[in-house]
Amino acid sequence: MIILPSLHIKLGLLINFVKALDQNSAGFHYLKEKFPRVSDSKVKEGIFVGPQVRASIRDGKFEDLLSQIEKSAWKSFKSVVKLFLGNRKAPNYREIVGELLESYQDMGCNVSLKIHFLDSHLDFFPDNRGAVSDEHGERFYQDISALEKRYYGQSSARMLSDYCWTMKRDVRDAKHRRKSTTLTF
Repeated sequence: MIILPSLHIKLGLLINFVKALDQNSAGFHYLKEKFPRVSDSKVKEGIFVGPQVRASIRDGKFEDLLSQIEKSAWKSFKSVVKLFLGNRKAPNYREIVGELLESYQDMGCNVSLKIHFLDSHLDFFPDNRGAVSDEHGERFYQDISALEKRYYGQSSARMLSDYCWTMKRDVRDAKHRRKSTTLTF
């Protein structure tokens, strides 16, 4: 069973949201002012860490500065973070994720691998999200970053299948039809 780390999906969703923001808008400039130690290029690319994501979610002023379409996408993002990627899954999580995808599409967000993973693998998320460790999330991030570099500009379906097979191959106790001739220590 592949456990998907919620932190990196949150970060991926936020990256796509910030990249789709108008860089001349008040909301974008507010993010630059709110996080003065983050470089302009990182803000432009939407690269934030967990505490900054939580601070943005709690901040009501940021939401007030967004346009109507951006505000709809931001509210959908917040509901996915709270009701799906939090410690418990809401009973109507499919509708919540569907609203997020629609609002992101209306806003003009690109579909990254993490959004594709969120959309196509809803059933793989466990009910108790608190059981996922940060170590697994860090490994997921490193693996996906390496795959994104390898498959740059190519189909995300091929990249996703490669990642899934890599995860399956890495299970030491799994029964495989073919055995490797290399020695492991």
